This record gives sequence, C-alpha cells and structure tokens, in this order.
Amino acid sequence: MKRLAIHGKEDIRWEDTPIPEPSEGEVRLRVRFVGICGSDLHYYFHGANGEYTVREPLTPGHELSAVVDLDPSGRLAPGTNVTVHPARYGASVPGLEHRPHLRTGGDYLGSAATMPHRQGGAAEYLLVEEHMIRVLPDGLSLERAALAEPLAVALHAVGLAGDISGARVLVTGAGPIGLLVVAAAANAGAATIAASDLRQEPLDRAASLGAAELLLVARDPIADESYDVIFECSGAPVSLTQAVRAVRRAGTVIQVGMLPNAETGINLAPMLAKELTLRGAFRFSTEIDDAIDLLSATDALDAVVSHILPASDAADAFAVARDSSASAKVLLSF
Repeated sequence: MKRLAIHGKEDIRWEDTPIPEPSEGEVRLRVRFVGICGSDLHYYFHGANGEYTVREPLTPGHELSAVVDLDPSGRLAPGTNVTVHPARYGASVPGLEHRPHLRTGGDYLGSAATMPHRQGGAAEYLLVEEHMIRVLPDGLSLERAALAEPLAVALHAVGLAGDISGARVLVTGAGPIGLLVVAAAANAGAATIAASDLRQEPLDRAASLGAAELLLVARDPIADESYDVIFECSGAPVSLTQAVRAVRRAGTVIQVGMLPNAETGINLAPMLAKELTLRGAFRFSTEIDDAIDLLSATDALDAVVSHILPASDAADAFAVARDSSASAKVLLSF
C-alpha cells in the first residue's frame, strides 16, 4: 500500500509500506479522505508542531473518513462508512473523569508528541481500535464526514463558553477552525457573529456560514468592550491582546488557536478590572458524535471544503492549504 510520510522540513514522500494486519480489537479501514490540519502544516513546513519535532518518518492526518476493510470480529461489515475519533486516552485521573482529553499518557493520530510517533491516517489503509470508530448515518457523504474531527474541536470550544444564545460573538481568524467555530456559534444560537481576518477571502467564507460582521484586520477597528464572547482562532498573540480589549466586562475569551510555544508579549491587564473569563480549548471529548449529527443534518458546512486533491500530490496540496486566500479546508483523496 501507499502512505504519506514526513521525513523532515518540506520533505514528504508517497512511499510503499506493507498492508497492516489487524490484531484483536482492531479494525482495518480503507481511507478515503484526510483533511490537512494546521498541525500537519507545521509538521511539513517546519518539521515540528510547537514543541513536538519530527524525529522519525511521520504519517500525518487525524481528520478522516473511510470504509471498513476488515473487522476480524465480524461486527462491522466491509464497506461500512465511518469516521474516527483520533484520540487514545491515558489512565483516569481524579477530577478529569469527564474530561479524558486532558489526561496525560494518551496519544493522537498523526502526532509526534510521543516516541515512537503515533502514525496518522494519510495512508491507503489504517488500523484503529474498535472504540475509535464512528459509523456514519445514511446520507452523510465521506467528503463531508472528513470534517467531523475539526467540527468537534469547534463544538467543544463553543461549549466551553456556556450558553451563548442571544450573545454578540467575535471569531478572530477565519481559517478552517475559525469557520467551523462560526458555524458552531450559529448553531448554538448566537444573536450576532463577527469574524476578523487578515484577508478578505476567508471573511467571505465566514459570511456564508453565519458571520454578519466582517472585519478586515488593519482596515476595520474593533471597538473596546463590544462583544460578549470572543473565540480567538488565529493563534497570534496580538489577537489575544485584542480579544481581552474587545470583550465586554465579565465576558469570556476562549483561546482556540494554538499559541506559539515561546515567551510572547501579551497584554492581559484589562482582564482584572473587567473580571474576564479566559479559557483554553484543547481538542474535544465526546463532541465528535455531536459533529456527526450536525454534519448529517445540514449541507451548509460543505462550504468549508475548498479543495480535494490526490494524496500523491501532497506537496501541492500542502502548499494550497497554507494559502488562506486560496483555500479553506483541503482534503487529500485516497
């Protein structure tokens, strides 16, 4: 079979590897679509994602859809359409019983956080443990189902803000996760959703998903204390400083975008006098099931997928995915 493997900075190869055989409790999937995530871009273009460096060939990909190829238990028929919850959790920790994604000791598909690396889904065949599989409802296409994992991230972030029905919401950064947060906020009943970005093209996509106020950075000022809840999705430290200013008193800022793993200049002084809630959002727990339900109920999120390219053209696909003016979510086709 073929798989993609990142060997280092801007070194990704379409290479041969044996078809894996499932052990007890495992299912072999025939992968159909894999989304390129921000972490995948970092692994490819920089050879590292934050503190996690590629130390051996790494197959990326944790956003995927597939069909069952072989289930030794016989419970899942060949050809069954599925997606995958990409996490395996560490041992239970008191206080984190309902937040297993925060436990240490687990791993995630397509991640260099552990050694050996946890290989991802960008391959023709993939072995996963049975509990990671989510069978898709009838009518949900495999292309749309590849959005289940990033939509779960967005739903988790919106859930952390509590009840946002009737709220004025700002989403900073209209990349793929920002777009899905816009959609999740609309689904949660936000009264007004604004989106800000460095480029007009992502803002136009945000408008199609429910953003009524479009703010182009460096052109459109954001007034202080003008939003109830802000979802910071760009990962730029300056955007977090701006969010702390722009959120109302006693408001909430959810940091969704991955911040640099470095000392950075962020001004959090206003959060004291305003008694703000500032929370980080990390992956998700069970929200992938909610994501599947939402994807099954509407085709509106199809607008998030801008390109589908052959996996054998991965270098070109990564270049397209890096250009936010040209693309939103880029899928690799297997």
